[in-house]
Amino acid sequence: MFAESVKNDFGSIDILVHSLANGPEVTKLLLETSRRGYHAAISASSYSFVSLLQHFLPILNPGGASVSLTYIASERTIPGYGGGMCSAKAALESDTLVLAFEAGRKGQIRVNTISAGPLGSRAAKAIGFIKKMITYSYSNAPLQKELLAGGGLSVKPKSRVSCTNPNYILEMKSANTAAFLVSFLASAVTMGLAIDSPTLSA
Repeated sequence: MFAESVKNDFGSIDILVHSLANGPEVTKLLLETSRRGYHAAISASSYSFVSLLQHFLPILNPGGASVSLTYIASERTIPGYGGGMCSAKAALESDTLVLAFEAGRKGQIRVNTISAGPLGSRAAKAIGFIKKMITYSYSNAPLQKELLAGGGLSVKPKSRVSCTNPNYILEMKSANTAAFLVSFLASAVTMGLAIDSPTLSA
């Protein structure tokens, strides 16, 4: 068991990051998605976070934090993001709220998720039009910056964290947001959704 291996090597940990998603039928319309493909997307992309936290909670130090990655398709229609992945991300965000309460009460652990916006990762290329999504985000962003640009953070009510630079979100920017959320600077932030792509909001 992975958690046991980590315990043997480190004893306890302060930070747990969930960065796993897979939808074998992501290129299919939801109307064309099989039950097997839908369940696979939910299992790999949302339940995996529940399972991860289940196994690692006993070795997470009080005051520690866990963070995952979501996507705006959980609440907006993103044509082409299919195979049940929109439902999987919606489940992940809903689970984040419940896990934040339960892990907070049980182990004083904070749980948040980051919506990293359109990122040209190898996984994102599977949907076939990620470059168009990045271009759209860049064209409509209030702050147009090039690759590797940083972004400011502002905390809103209900622990929602908004990144003011939604365009060209690369690993570095999402990592900066994650670093904030798992640090002592965000010691009172939980049940949060960090949003990096407000350009898709009406």
